[in-house]
Amino acid sequence: MKLDAIDLRILTAVQADGRITKLALAEKAGLSPTPCWMRLRKLEKAGIIAGYHAHIDVRRLAPVASVLMEVTLTNHRQADFERFERAVAATDEITACWSVGGGVDYILKIMASDIDAYQRLVDSLLDRELGIDRYFTYIITKTVKDETVLSLKTLIPEPQ
Repeated sequence: MKLDAIDLRILTAVQADGRITKLALAEKAGLSPTPCWMRLRKLEKAGIIAGYHAHIDVRRLAPVASVLMEVTLTNHRQADFERFERAVAATDEITACWSVGGGVDYILKIMASDIDAYQRLVDSLLDRELGIDRYFTYIITKTVKDETVLSLKTLIPEPQ
């Protein structure tokens, strides 16, 4: 789907405020409400807008241990990757997982109630024989930046 400057303004606005009103969105986009709403629906149908979410500061609700974990698998067959990825997808405490190039296979972001709960999770992953050869744990001690809003104007050149 080819995007124009209006589409990018719509995306920027809903990314910053998923609860923006139709009228406010139309103003930010520089359109009247109906055409703006039609463009928004088109962006949703195309899958460019994948959903709307509330950003919850879980630390205001309960103490949490945030951990990054590097994982290297013993074998590198497609079936090994698929088995590990299915286990990751089914584990609620693993909030993000990236397959990466370089010296490790995956980087995981894990949110657990405390370090003991994290270790129990790791033990259960190892007990399930998912092919984990090595893992390294990095406990997050302070969040310096954790943005969910992307600067579209720096990532996507403005259409002519």
